[in-house]
Amino acid sequence: MRLFFLISTLAATALAGIGVTAVLAAGLDGWQPIAIAASGGAVVALPAAWIIARRIKVLT
Repeated sequence: MRLFFLISTLAATALAGIGVTAVLAAGLDGWQPIAIAASGGAVVALPAAWIIARRIKVLT
């Protein structure tokens, strides 16, 4: 469980940053597209972190 929380914090930060960068590169300004991209990245990170943590746990 600790591994999941560690991976989720790292993945959420990375994916939210990628989403915000993509929104800004697309020329969308304002707080709404940025907030949607950041929250979308954080939401996508949860199942990804769960899968990654489970696979790491199986390997060890």
